[in-house]
Amino acid sequence: MPRITPFLWFDTQAEEAANFYVSVFPNSRIVSVNRMGGAIVVVDFELDGERVTALNGGPHFRLTEAFSFSVECQDQAEIDNYWSRLSAGGEESRCGWLKDQFGLSWQIVPANIGKLLSNPRAGAALMQMQKIDIAGLEQA
Repeated sequence: MPRITPFLWFDTQAEEAANFYVSVFPNSRIVSVNRMGGAIVVVDFELDGERVTALNGGPHFRLTEAFSFSVECQDQAEIDNYWSRLSAGGEESRCGWLKDQFGLSWQIVPANIGKLLSNPRAGAALMQMQKIDIAGLEQA
């Protein structure tokens, strides 16, 4: 079975980003750091056991919202934790989306988001939120 690995392009912050991400998520680690001429080029790391590759590719391409990681959280405390840590130095958006300090987009959502949004009023409430408030969706 082939392994599908997200490959993230950074200007020069691949190692810094990888170190940050593995500090945020449990069961995460740096797997390898590859250098070319002494400069870090590729960093392979695992986020909660899932392999990710980061490349120092230069300023030619930027991360956009067209790619994001979705983090399914079990409760509001978990949402609050990941939201706080990942949005620090970044940019909060709507409906549980944020960009971290490196420009990578994340969706911080409750694991039961589909069930919560089965109520049309919850969908309207979600549109008014930045960080998702589970109690607010349940009360809608």
